[in-house]
Amino acid sequence: MLWRTSESGHSLELRRRDAQSDRLSPATPGAAVTRAIVLTPFRRGGAVPARGARAGEAVRSPQARLDEAVGLGRAIDLDVVQAGLVPLSATKPGTYFGSGKVDEIAGLVKSLNATLVVVDCALSPVQQRNLEKAWNAKVLDRTGLILEIFGRRARTREGALQVELAHLNYQKSRLVRSWTHLERQRGGFGFLGGPGETQLEADRRVIEVRIARIERDLEGVKRTRKLHRDSRKRVPYPIVALVGYTNAGKSTLFNRLTQANVLSADLLFATLDPTLRAVDLANGLRIIVSDTVGFISDLPTMLIAAFRATLEEVIEADVILHVRDMAHEDSDAQAGDVQDVLRQLDVDPDDTQRLIEVWNKIDAVAPERRVQFANIAERTPAEARPVLVSALTGEGLDALAAAIEARIAAGRISMTLALDPADGAGLSWLHRHAEVLDQSVRDDGRLAVAVRIDKAKAEPIRRKFGPPVETSSGVR
Repeated sequence: MLWRTSESGHSLELRRRDAQSDRLSPATPGAAVTRAIVLTPFRRGGAVPARGARAGEAVRSPQARLDEAVGLGRAIDLDVVQAGLVPLSATKPGTYFGSGKVDEIAGLVKSLNATLVVVDCALSPVQQRNLEKAWNAKVLDRTGLILEIFGRRARTREGALQVELAHLNYQKSRLVRSWTHLERQRGGFGFLGGPGETQLEADRRVIEVRIARIERDLEGVKRTRKLHRDSRKRVPYPIVALVGYTNAGKSTLFNRLTQANVLSADLLFATLDPTLRAVDLANGLRIIVSDTVGFISDLPTMLIAAFRATLEEVIEADVILHVRDMAHEDSDAQAGDVQDVLRQLDVDPDDTQRLIEVWNKIDAVAPERRVQFANIAERTPAEARPVLVSALTGEGLDALAAAIEARIAAGRISMTLALDPADGAGLSWLHRHAEVLDQSVRDDGRLAVAVRIDKAKAEPIRRKFGPPVETSSGVR
């Protein structure tokens, strides 16, 4: 059974649990199932603001936060035996919840034989320690839960290093907790594991040595990624990065655009490691599409720092596609969370020359809502107009490709150069450093080569081949 507060906020009412819908991926065969209770605290009479939300921006309902927290738990195969909203008048410095609520939850933990309680908020080390003692169970706050999911999802060595770095920085801040008790110790890589060393200083020393080693390894990763980006800059292929809230459909859209087989599932953080593929648009323009890790509200800052080498693909991208799940009731609040993370990456979410909003999953919305979205898009100025698509069915992808091409062309110029027909080296150089649109033989016997290039590369081409015979801006 799952539980939630009634609308009055003063009592708990039961609802039957659907075992099939509450588990999106099967547990590892033979593995012990962790029985968990998920709690979402909220202030009485108020919704939960989106992280970084400013006045007038969308807020997330407490029930939506609870549903998301349960989904996060299911993402690591927790057996969520109960979940509920916990109304608060004020938070307590020692236990976060009031003493009465702490005792009530302790009774639930005991009666349900739960071994883990997930609290969907940020807990201090002292609060986490005190709650573990009161409930006689392990306690994870939102940050710890997200880190645990990232640890399960990382597949490449780079992803594993980035997640471990975030894990260790989080654990390092928690050494004041119950690390001296073997039955409560969170030694090793995750938080659900068993005991480790008992001496606090030894723990700190081991963690600091490991952090230093991982940071050195990630510096190597960062240098390698920079070399790859520099090599891509030497060819005329623009970078298009997909960003969005987790489970917004980025990987499905990536697969649809690139004909790839990246894992896509109705699961929070189904994919973690970045993937890049080259794509030829209908007009012949070749682009490189990058699928990145999904964002989420209250994304731990140490994760943003750890994944900065990966997220630099977004920072360096020519065009950013902000994929939104328009079928989700909190789509506006999710968009605010994504914009907040983009700001932390020094990317302006209001830069319409670079960012395109992709309103995904329109096939899953009611017909009247779909008409409403279409009307909103139509009334939006062309430079900021969202594109309505369904990554699942392929609807709207032609319009998306046209929008991508228009954004790329806006920052490029087209020129026609006259080359000696025997200048094979020069023609080869243009194919490597510019987008060759067309070539033909002129009446005077010279070869006319139409190219499109970034404005910053125009002067080097003029110095190498002389003044162009024709120049224009944007799409020819």
